Amino acid sequence: MSFGFVAFHYPAPEHLEEFVAECHQVAEAIRRQPGFVSVGVWVTPDGDAVVTTGAFESEEAFRATADLAREMGATPDGLSDLEVRPREVHFLVSR
Repeated sequence: MSFGFVAFHYPAPEHLEEFVAECHQVAEAIRRQPGFVSVGVWVTPDGDAVVTTGAFESEEAFRATADLAREMGATPDGLSDLEVRPREVHFLVSR
């Protein structure tokens, strides 16, 4: 069963570009991991939110990748210093 996520992040306007750059760094590292399927970094037209997406062959592959993101300084489970409100993360499974 494939596993994925959609996460809505709310960086402070003055940190938008820095936050997006960090998301792309993490995305690049994720692309090289076993079980990776796809990753995306999106910004809403008004710049209020950054939306990250990911798909993996399994939940285990995702969990290993989340550990890698933590090692890189990303905070997949909480609020970074660049965000002004808690992120919203939605996990998905294929059926």
